Order: sequence, then structure tokens, then C-alpha cells
Amino acid sequence: MTKQEIFNLMNNNPVFFLATTDNGQPRVRGMLLYKADEEGIIFHTGTMKDLYTQISASPKAEMCFNDFKSGVQVRVRGTLEESKDIKLKDEILEHPSRKFLRDWKENGDLQDFYHTLAVFRMTNGVAVTWTMTDNFEPKTDVEL
Repeated sequence: MTKQEIFNLMNNNPVFFLATTDNGQPRVRGMLLYKADEEGIIFHTGTMKDLYTQISASPKAEMCFNDFKSGVQVRVRGTLEESKDIKLKDEILEHPSRKFLRDWKENGDLQDFYHTLAVFRMTNGVAVTWTMTDNFEPKTDVEL
């Protein structure tokens, strides 16, 4: 797959699994992608979550996306960086799929919304694809 095909797969299948470490132990959880493109793979969480603490302590991570219709799995490994960009946080806040964030901000459920919303970006990730057909073939790295 090309880099653009990988970005398309991610954006069309935004639920992914994120692997981090916690005191040397692996941790995996389902996440919701915000977007993936030349600027990086972007998602968010809350600063009060264990995930935030884990990424802060060890920013190396791996993401796993699946397109169940085509039978393609994409894994991306790399280093996560936190973005403090208020414009990006506002963009995420206004996205139709993030209504739940607007409710948090407007209802005052979070003391300091812009501090509490943690946005992470993986740039320069390395992707590998998998299908049942090429299950036993060597993997080819795709630089993102």
C-alpha cells in the first residue's frame, strides 16, 4: 500500500487500538482517530487518564487499524508528541464527530478544557500492512 492509501484506510476506519507501556508492562486500548495525513496521525485523550501518564512517561507507541471489509490491517509504530496548539484543539472541538467534547466544555465538566484535552500526534511513523493472503510474507515498512 502507498502512504496515501494507508492514510485513507485510517480515516475511513477511525477506531484503532493503541499500545503503550506502563512500568514495563504493555497496555492496549481502543481509541478514536481524529485524522491521519501528512501532518501526522492525530488523536486525543484527557490529562486525567492513565493513557496520558503512560505516553508522557514513554512516548513510543504502536497503533493498529483494521479495514474489515477489505481484510487489511495496518500497524504503525513511532513516537507520540503532545500538541498544545489551541487552534488544533478548537478544530477538534468543532468537528461533528466530537460533540461530546463540546458538551464537556460548555457544561463545565472540565475545570480547564484546553489543559485537560490532550492532543497527540505521531509524525514519521512507520507502517506495515497485513492481509490473510500475505500472512507469511516478509513485511515492508512504509514511511509515513
